[in-house]
Amino acid sequence: MPNIEPSDQPVESRQPIAPGVCLPWEVVSREWPKIEGDAELVRRVWEDLDSMAYTYIWQCLLSF
Repeated sequence: MPNIEPSDQPVESRQPIAPGVCLPWEVVSREWPKIEGDAELVRRVWEDLDSMAYTYIWQCLLSF
């Protein structure tokens, strides 16, 4: 799990996270070692998985 630390920047100056995203690829990829293979494939799989996690979280929130 990525190490997300509180930021000293005001909320207005931070880069917004797009709707439907829990952890953006740009944040997660900085924590991993250099990808030797197809980095685009890894990015695409991460974004698909992240999208499913986002949908699951919203489904749980709306179901109860």
